[in-house]
Amino acid sequence: MEPSTYPGPDVRLARLASAVGLPAEWPPTGEYLDGLAERTGLRTHDLLLVADLPVPGTAWLFDESAGASSSLVRHSLALPAPARQVLRTRARSMTAPVGTLTPSRPRVHEHYPPGFGSLLLRMLALRNLNWSGTAKVMCLMSGVCKAASTIGAVGRGAKAFDAEMLDGFAATLGVPVAVLAGLTGIRPPAESRALIPKVVDTAALVWEIRHLTQDQEGRLTEYAEVLNRE
Repeated sequence: MEPSTYPGPDVRLARLASAVGLPAEWPPTGEYLDGLAERTGLRTHDLLLVADLPVPGTAWLFDESAGASSSLVRHSLALPAPARQVLRTRARSMTAPVGTLTPSRPRVHEHYPPGFGSLLLRMLALRNLNWSGTAKVMCLMSGVCKAASTIGAVGRGAKAFDAEMLDGFAATLGVPVAVLAGLTGIRPPAESRALIPKVVDTAALVWEIRHLTQDQEGRLTEYAEVLNRE
């Protein structure tokens, strides 16, 4: 995506608002962003990225060896709705020990030019998902299966951000494809389907575990395995 085709933050935020029937507001208040987050399914921190506003430093504290594993995502998707809620409740009750999380430092290959691909990869980075993690989670949650290098190429603008990738990112973020279509101006695939509850719940789980350690994520995965056997 060339920078010249990438609109300014006021236009990007207005597009999201229009996609969910809200009036545009610039500059946005915190209350406005919270309301827009509720309507779009995005997180308020995601919208700070959209608006080029500072994201709190604590949002970037991670155990970068953690993040949602394929096993956890697979088990979450296989659970019935009540068990998915139990799993999410367990995830929300877990807190990383003091001193185990460190500030995320983008690597050289993660310095992206302005574009929608890079914007969405930064949203996923807020979920402690790198290229490889994104590729695995996206494949499980949407059926859009791409190599990690392809995910990175979308972020760098070396590969076009197309309708198929729109579907994949929407499912991974847990938002309606129409929301990302409104933001990016990309027409969604004709066969695009509405998000189903297990995908929405699993996307929420991915968000909720972003600040856990690898050991905690492993224990949560073991708990999800137990739930699947019950």
